[in-house]
Amino acid sequence: MPPGYVRIQWVDLTNVVRYRVLPVKYFKQLLGGTRPGIGISKASFGRVQSKSLAAGFTVMGEYLYVPDLSTLRLCGYAPKHAVVMGWLEEKSPVKTEDGRLSVEADICTRRALQRVVKEAKAISDVDFLVGFESEFILIKSTDPIEAVSYHSCSASRGLASGSVEATVMDEIAEALQLSGIELLMYHAETAPGQYEVVTGPLPPLEAADALVHTRETIFHIAAKHGLRATFAPRIFMQSTGSSAHAHISINSPRSTKYPDNLSLYESSFLAGVLEHLPAIVGFAMPIPASYKRMVDGMRSGGTYVCWGTENRECPIRYTSVGSIAARRYEFRFIDGTANPYLVLAAILGCGHLGIQSNMQLKVKDCPGPQTAANMSEEERNTLSITRRLPLTWEEARKSLSGDSGIRYIFGDGAVKKYLAVNQVSIKLIHLFFPGELTHSYRFSETCLKQIPKVKANV
Repeated sequence: MPPGYVRIQWVDLTNVVRYRVLPVKYFKQLLGGTRPGIGISKASFGRVQSKSLAAGFTVMGEYLYVPDLSTLRLCGYAPKHAVVMGWLEEKSPVKTEDGRLSVEADICTRRALQRVVKEAKAISDVDFLVGFESEFILIKSTDPIEAVSYHSCSASRGLASGSVEATVMDEIAEALQLSGIELLMYHAETAPGQYEVVTGPLPPLEAADALVHTRETIFHIAAKHGLRATFAPRIFMQSTGSSAHAHISINSPRSTKYPDNLSLYESSFLAGVLEHLPAIVGFAMPIPASYKRMVDGMRSGGTYVCWGTENRECPIRYTSVGSIAARRYEFRFIDGTANPYLVLAAILGCGHLGIQSNMQLKVKDCPGPQTAANMSEEERNTLSITRRLPLTWEEARKSLSGDSGIRYIFGDGAVKKYLAVNQVSIKLIHLFFPGELTHSYRFSETCLKQIPKVKANV
């Protein structure tokens, strides 16, 4: 049955997925216009939970959101619906920071990622492939918080036949494939009620779009069965948290890959990312609870600016080294509260800055068996591991704000707006959930408590 409705969908600066539903008949009429799109209030991008307007935003003005028909896909979780992403544009040309007239909105995160990818191709003839792992926890009760099951990683009991969690995961798998997303695998993870869905490699913008659709699929199918799917960084402090690992490969005819060594582009790309990593974390770990997941000794990536061959205690793992075609970097510091377009634009943009400047990779491989955290300062210095990642939300914001590379990639205005919205969102959590929660140690729980209670019949 063909869909009867189209969801015009976008992701805001706080990583909230939003959409408007149009009947197919009206959607077709819309596309017949000279400049098809829907109007979205500019204030809505600076307003968090309809309470406070962030600095840099006003109640006046409207963006035009133009559908990108190349992204149109079926919603496997809503059979009567299709979904399409788009481009956020000014209704009339405005002067950009470099003096040009353009309709491109400075806070369009999809456009920022597209721009970074196009520049890397045009300047350095480099292409990227990106694949994601989506970790999440299925909750059957939000007050008190109770996981749907208790199991270890890949354990059979985590997907017991006939259980609601097995049914949910099967339906997620079927819905993703119906939507045209390549599913590589899914399995039970380590924390209570935790599962992982792994999708195949795509060009960066397509990969980010697929990740958004994957998360929507997971969330809605869980809800259909009376469960709450959360991508929060860490709910259960006695277990590992949930992440959104990105696997990225760098490919160019200008940079030959050899079996035993990093290519010129792979090396300089990694050097560029490591140089700006403390700032990138401001996008990748955008809430205080993120820093309860990214700790030493929990296989989450650790807190030192480093990389390592098959080392899960590094924020960047170099993996599948023996295969020229499959080898890639795994960026382990990203969590599910981050806007994927911003994170990928930051990683790829900073990596390309490294390629452009032929930056030398000074930080040496940290393959183990000792982790950076367990080394002495002298041992770390031998590998040029001399910096730590931000250990708090405040430190990450400061690093992001002061990084010239990030500002070059996104523009001063876009960075300021992101930081302003990010600050308002966390201030609201502090306001409504005082005490221990003011420090957002259990931010994920406060998110859950802002929705109606879930009590599944399982």
